Amino acid sequence: MNAFDIIGPVMIGPSSSHTAGAARIGRIARLLLGEEPAAAHIVLHGSFAKTYKGHGTDKALIAGILGMEPDDTRLRFSPQIAAGQGLDIQITTADLPDAHPNTAQLTLTGRSGAAVTVRGASVGGGNILIDTLDGMPVRISGQNPCLVVQHRDRPGVIAQVTDLLAERGVNICNFSLSRRNKGGVAVMTIEMDGGPDECLTRQVSALPDVLGAVLLRTPGA
Repeated sequence: MNAFDIIGPVMIGPSSSHTAGAARIGRIARLLLGEEPAAAHIVLHGSFAKTYKGHGTDKALIAGILGMEPDDTRLRFSPQIAAGQGLDIQITTADLPDAHPNTAQLTLTGRSGAAVTVRGASVGGGNILIDTLDGMPVRISGQNPCLVVQHRDRPGVIAQVTDLLAERGVNICNFSLSRRNKGGVAVMTIEMDGGPDECLTRQVSALPDVLGAVLLRTPGA
């Protein structure tokens, strides 16, 4: 256990779960989109759905989508800032299957028309877990730098990616793989001790069967 687990995150708002965690979920969704968002559809589940207005969960999620950190003093004004930037926000509530009580599902559409759907839970103390990316199970904690790679499900792709990490002396601390169907689109998430630079991301993206790669870095990771 570290000091962060005991005293919680530095943040704006009344609740680490409903504010700091929500902002981190929004920010990771933005990073996974990889461009300026033009629209966001936010679905809130469980306690997020019941108390989001009182706890400012909606403001925190929007702040994260705008790229803000949980301690950004502009967080409480995020809806107005989003409107000023032309970011269209829709918020609904629903019962999501097999979801943690503090769960939000975000569908972001970029200005180029690219889109991503991310489901994440705020699990306490500002910590989060992203468990779904575009309908595929993943595991992204935000505690370590994480390389997210979408690729064709073909032999040797995983080895090519992990070989690049090994060449740079990067140690993998958590790995997950999911695919839609055999031979279809797959996604691997690789959490690492220490962070490689964007040069590695470009190398991975250039591999023949890789469709895209994003390096996620969050404060403290």
